[in-house]
Amino acid sequence: DLPSLRNPEILIGQKDLTALSYLNESEVLYNLESRFNKSQIYTKCGIVLVTINLYEYLSIYGNDTIQLYHDQDIQLLEPHIFATAELAYQSMVNFMKNQSIIVSGESGAGKTVSAKYAMRYFANVASNPIMEAIGNAKTIRNDNSSRFGKYIEIGFLKYHICGASMRTYLLEKSRVVYQAPDERNDHIFYQLCTQFNQPEMKSLAL
Repeated sequence: DLPSLRNPEILIGQKDLTALSYLNESEVLYNLESRFNKSQIYTKCGIVLVTINLYEYLSIYGNDTIQLYHDQDIQLLEPHIFATAELAYQSMVNFMKNQSIIVSGESGAGKTVSAKYAMRYFANVASNPIMEAIGNAKTIRNDNSSRFGKYIEIGFLKYHICGASMRTYLLEKSRVVYQAPDERNDHIFYQLCTQFNQPEMKSLAL
């Protein structure tokens, strides 16, 4: 029942958790907290990227940041979703094999936003708003929460994006007919209803 061994102060705030002398739950959480308090929301654990949602905008996703990570040795740079995307891209180019980025977390953790930033890195353009309109809804915890899982496949030809497809699963069909107090249906229904008087919408009987 002895307490967990503590890392020396010089190791607190490491960008890679594997650099800690003692890797236990309390030390991992303390390291994440110390970085979070400095607005460093990303921390690595080997090839795994740990993100803590700050629930506010950070100016670390612009084109200048994309250029900072592009074609660089990401091991020398701070952890970032762009670093994860760059690693996947470099691995695809160097080994000529398909790559996958798995984004997981609890509701409201920022999974959809992280996926968008990864796609922004690949395409260097804003992501598709249709992805959010169909399947995203307002919940008590999140105004723009994905109500389904997404498998997004981006095709490359000679290292350039040539197309993409998205498959969805575990769609919350119950939300179509029922919403809890202070929650909304999928965005697309409200967006369609605002256009009910348009000629092309007459056949939908909105």
